[in-house]
Amino acid sequence: MQIIRDIAMLHRAVTALKQGGKSVALVPTMGALHDGHLSLVRMAKRVADQVIVSIFVNPTQFGPNEDFAAYPRDEARDAALLAQESVSVLWAPDVNTMYPGGHSTHIEVADLGADYCGAARPGHFDGVATVVAKLFNQVRPDVAIFGEKDWQQLAIIRRMARDLDFGIDILGAPIARDTDGLALSSRNAYLSTEERAAATAFPDALKVAAKAIAGGADVSDALAKAQAAIVKGGFDSVDYVALADADSLERLADFRAPARLLAAARIGKTRLIDNYPVGS
Repeated sequence: MQIIRDIAMLHRAVTALKQGGKSVALVPTMGALHDGHLSLVRMAKRVADQVIVSIFVNPTQFGPNEDFAAYPRDEARDAALLAQESVSVLWAPDVNTMYPGGHSTHIEVADLGADYCGAARPGHFDGVATVVAKLFNQVRPDVAIFGEKDWQQLAIIRRMARDLDFGIDILGAPIARDTDGLALSSRNAYLSTEERAAATAFPDALKVAAKAIAGGADVSDALAKAQAAIVKGGFDSVDYVALADADSLERLADFRAPARLLAAARIGKTRLIDNYPVGS
């Protein structure tokens, strides 16, 4: 596995990987890799001949009071895991490579980024869209893999790729969960032992609500019960629990397919997100 930090060297490596008509998949990450990330890598290996994984903790998607400085970083461990998965290239640029002096362009995907996590974290999805667009231009993949855990992010990237004619297939990988149902996340490392035990109330409440709504329960009542169950389970607050159209992310007062239950909640110093499909 090559570890590359220079854009010109990356371009040469990508050209070599594509020789003979081979396809390239990109898996963008911020590092602190866990089994959820590795499931994306394995999916990439199934759909493309070569796999490139990027690791870049992107400062432009963090707010001024968020955890950019504290975000877990362990490149040596991450690189060892990726080498075991036979990844071709680890693209690991620094901030100056991604955002050289004078960088003043950003991408905003209107509407899709305004609600949910976009409302709770102003500017977050502008930072996500901008860095992903740069990664697409740098790597020039045929396909890119993103986890479904951040469903809003996946919808935004799909819209951006379509609107800006990137010509890249954007694939969503199913949410990887621990045995107790909690979605795998790098931020789970922030949880104390007590918080980790309580955190299962989050997916449990969403699973119950999704089943109830699919079975014909009143949507507002099911959402209220989910929020109450999350707080009762030990969370300090709930940013949102919403039923949304799976594609447009429009909030739904009544169930219609395809739909997704989206949620974010805070426990201690940690903000967790999750989502569940509703119906088939």
